[in-house]
Amino acid sequence: MKKKIAVVLFSGGLDSTTALYWAMGKGFECRAVSFNYGQRHARENKSARVIARAAGVKLYEISLRFPWFSSCSLVNMKLPLPDVSLSRIGAGKNIPSTYVPGRNLVFAAAGVSLADAIGAQAVVLGPNVVDYSGYPDCRPVFYKALERAAALGTRGGAGGKKIKLLTPLIKLAKAQIVRLALKLGAPLELTWSCYGGGRSPCGRCDSCKLRAKGFAEAGVSDPAFGI
Repeated sequence: MKKKIAVVLFSGGLDSTTALYWAMGKGFECRAVSFNYGQRHARENKSARVIARAAGVKLYEISLRFPWFSSCSLVNMKLPLPDVSLSRIGAGKNIPSTYVPGRNLVFAAAGVSLADAIGAQAVVLGPNVVDYSGYPDCRPVFYKALERAAALGTRGGAGGKKIKLLTPLIKLAKAQIVRLALKLGAPLELTWSCYGGGRSPCGRCDSCKLRAKGFAEAGVSDPAFGI
């Protein structure tokens, strides 16, 4: 039987780690890809390395630089990270300053490129649209369109072997993601979610608040931060 191979877009955070362990649980032999795109810190990249090593998964690390990301607070250290109430995160029409223009499009394209190169059947990603910051590139319609584009623009697709874009967490709330991660045995104590970096999470950014909400609603403590 031909082995199943999946490329996993991997940041070392809660969602992508859960997606990685989901893919392994589905019998995929995984290759992970992480990105350094000039974000405020390298803490998440460190977590990606540690987790990939623990999982026995080959990790490709890609460095990118985009001069036009200066308006994004996730990249520009001179801009403050937004600190809004949990009820307002993802609720309004305004896209937060932490949105990185086209980031998931670029990352997904790199994942598809690797999948096409190594003959992988799938690219696995960890976005969700339940508890999230309101980024337009986290929506299901976006990934469905990308899958169609991958079928048209790759060697595999041209040969009738379409690369699937799998988003197993896309309709899960953070609490459901936490429970799934625990069920899969994902090493959540090694994950990092904070936008701010540092030795400990800031507790103020969108990612910290959504993570804390997920663990609280799941009724378990966060093993990474002891809360």
